Amino acid sequence: MANSDVKSKRMTGTGAAGLGRARLRQLQVLTSAGAGRLTLTDGDGGATVLDIDFLASDSHSVNIPDDGMLFASDIHVSVFTNISAITLFYS
Repeated sequence: MANSDVKSKRMTGTGAAGLGRARLRQLQVLTSAGAGRLTLTDGDGGATVLDIDFLASDSHSVNIPDDGMLFASDIHVSVFTNISAITLFYS
């Protein structure tokens, strides 16, 4: 039985996802020309929770094991380099 419903949010730049407390379960990332980099923090100016690099011009799926990554205040995209869009899957 599932612990909670999984929802999604698409973003095309830096800033707060506006989700409040959330557990990140998966990411879909579409990179543009040049190597991509994505950094997610726990709220604006909070601790870095995920900092990951991607190959250029591709679609990437990042599965997060177990209970996912907890963002106590909000998922905040602080670095969004050479990325066209991301979709966050969270609960």
